[in-house]
Amino acid sequence: MAKDFDPSGRLPDVFTNAGTSSFTQFLTYAAPEMLPGRRPLPPGLAGDMAPHGTTIVAIATAEGVVMAGDRRATMGNLIASRDIEKVHPADSYSLIGIAGTAGIGIELMRLFQVELEHYEKIEGIMLSLDGKANRLAGMVRGNLGAAMQGLAVVPLFAGYDLSPTDPAKAGRIFSFDVAGGLYEETGYDSIGSGSLFAKSALKKKYRAGVSTEDAIRLAVEALYDAADDDTATGGPDVTRKIYPVVMTATAQGTHRLGEEEVAAVAEAVVAGRMENPGG
Repeated sequence: MAKDFDPSGRLPDVFTNAGTSSFTQFLTYAAPEMLPGRRPLPPGLAGDMAPHGTTIVAIATAEGVVMAGDRRATMGNLIASRDIEKVHPADSYSLIGIAGTAGIGIELMRLFQVELEHYEKIEGIMLSLDGKANRLAGMVRGNLGAAMQGLAVVPLFAGYDLSPTDPAKAGRIFSFDVAGGLYEETGYDSIGSGSLFAKSALKKKYRAGVSTEDAIRLAVEALYDAADDDTATGGPDVTRKIYPVVMTATAQGTHRLGEEEVAAVAEAVVAGRMENPGG
């Protein structure tokens, strides 16, 4: 960047010309090396060199959506972190969860947050939920080269649609593949290495129109089932007081449940499994 600056101290033209509402597109002109997918990588696979995050679940409710994620990150057969946070607010009415290479996933999530904030500042309005999902799909697609070398990131995106065609279906969930494919899910979804077990748990108990309170319990139970069969997914750690991150998105905005709230739900699930291990 330094070579592009005028000796007088003026900013380069890319900073002063009429720009775009996409912050990611701005970076492709101003500083492409700051985009996760544009950095040169050494040849060969690099997946085992970085911590990986795993299971995220999302559930559509009568009031919006619930998203929850376990706290474990692994590096090969080692536990790299016991308290990583994989679920975050994307903006005031939407949530994003990440599975895959932890460092790139966190960077992608933060860039997506800036992307949505930048659009709102430039355009004066919030991007639609479909527009947000499409922007995120483009960002995932931009990381395809790194994904092919083992540094894949797959997000799960969910939010409250402020202009739904059916108010009963305002909570919407979107999944992605490593090539940026975008898919809207019905009712619930899960990503990560424990997703097969989490979705199997949700398949048995999910009912359309579930309340937010019941969906929170379902999400924690699904993560428990994933941790029961997937070594890369961490279950509730009662000893260390480490519990899943649980967030909601409703007409009132996004909300992260407090540690005490999640602890009460998680400990109730653990107590229930002491009597009935199969749930």
